[in-house]
Amino acid sequence: MPFYVSPEQQMKDKADYARKGIARGRSVVVLQYDDGILFVADNPSRALHKISEIYDRIAFAAVGKYNEFENLRLGGVRYADVNGYQYDRRDVTARGLANLYAQSLGTIFTETNKPYEVELVVAEVGDSAETDQIYRLTFDGSVADEHGYVAMGGQADAVAEVLKERYREGASLAEALKVAVRALEAQDADRHLEAKSLEVAVLDRNREHRLFKALPAARIERLLNEADGASSSASENGANGANGESED
Repeated sequence: MPFYVSPEQQMKDKADYARKGIARGRSVVVLQYDDGILFVADNPSRALHKISEIYDRIAFAAVGKYNEFENLRLGGVRYADVNGYQYDRRDVTARGLANLYAQSLGTIFTETNKPYEVELVVAEVGDSAETDQIYRLTFDGSVADEHGYVAMGGQADAVAEVLKERYREGASLAEALKVAVRALEAQDADRHLEAKSLEVAVLDRNREHRLFKALPAARIERLLNEADGASSSASENGANGANGESED
């Protein structure tokens, strides 16, 4: 006799399966800073990237099964290239890509036995922070328009809690990177992330032509040291103020 499962139970089982798969990996953080959008992944691999460029002003970040989100990334690149060539480069937008991914993920989730174990962010940097676009897509094709910061994958709730406490609008690149790293370290007690364990990239609105740039480990290390130096100076100034010291 055929085994019957209600549609509601089938959808719930698929969702639980996808969530567990996504939670097994490490988190990715996407957040706005004063000159653009920052992407930070807990990813020591130099070959398997979680962050990549899609088009002129658009980047992609993902967590979950690499082969699945890599298929989606390649599909997005093809979509962007074809539409930019046939129409106009300005017609390729993060919103259009988010809609494409939402349709693909929704179809896979409802029509196949195994859903994709992925979560995505598609981001487009604008001429100002107010015109930046960040879209978060889940395994079932749901889309959320995000502002400020996004945490996905791994222990995302713990990471998001740190971001909520420490993130501020208009932060410098060094400050935003430091906040992102501290948030990623919240996945494990006593975890310390070094530059070589991070995959970092930016969409910098001040660059010309290609606005996407992946940051090498040496640059990541300098930015983290810069943020530590700024924090130390702020602490010293606060202590001097508390002691009533002043310069005449």
